[in-house]
Amino acid sequence: MAVNVVDKADEFVAVKTVLVSVSNKEGLETFIPELVRLCPGARFLSTGGTFSRLREILGDEAGERLTQVQDYTGQPETQGGLVKTLDFKIYLGILTETYNDFHKADLARTGATPIDMVVVNLYPFRETVAKPGARAEDIRGQIDIGGPCMIRAAAKNFLRVAPVVEPEDYPTVLDELKKNSGSLGFRLRYRLARKAFVHTAAYDKAIAGYFVATPFDSVSPCYSIVR
Repeated sequence: MAVNVVDKADEFVAVKTVLVSVSNKEGLETFIPELVRLCPGARFLSTGGTFSRLREILGDEAGERLTQVQDYTGQPETQGGLVKTLDFKIYLGILTETYNDFHKADLARTGATPIDMVVVNLYPFRETVAKPGARAEDIRGQIDIGGPCMIRAAAKNFLRVAPVVEPEDYPTVLDELKKNSGSLGFRLRYRLARKAFVHTAAYDKAIAGYFVATPFDSVSPCYSIVR
């Protein structure tokens, strides 16, 4: 079998491990409990403020269901959360293909877990740019790195993984899980992947548009240049 050629995919994939890292936490208070009800064995990986919110929502169940990404990877988040999810075990878990023996060997070697759903939305870049008086440093800080990487990885591996990029899609995901006993179908995974790529493309276009429209001379005075 060629290392990176796949000719088989499951019609339905049971949701067992979910990575959640969201800027917009709207809807989690209903989505997560219902997800647990429909997928009784589900476990969650999460980061920063999202981890704290999920711990509140899960309550007594948090101890057995919820793990911080840094505890899973063994790499603490950097100060200020600059680097949280950019880790080999995270991307192996997202990109692993079910019927690839090489990937199975990598999972065994690293102790990584396949991730079945990635619930991620991005830093509010456009909203920050639109604020009157937004500083260059405020805007630069809203350029998400890990989020788009996770979304793209999950969307690329729609053969197994469901990327969920907007709270408005939570009901659709829950309906699918309800109909299929805690599993997500191939057709929905593909639809979510399509939406995910549109989402990241629009995000990158907004960032590129800002840089094209913003002259250097209006940005450079915001920094004390060291020579």
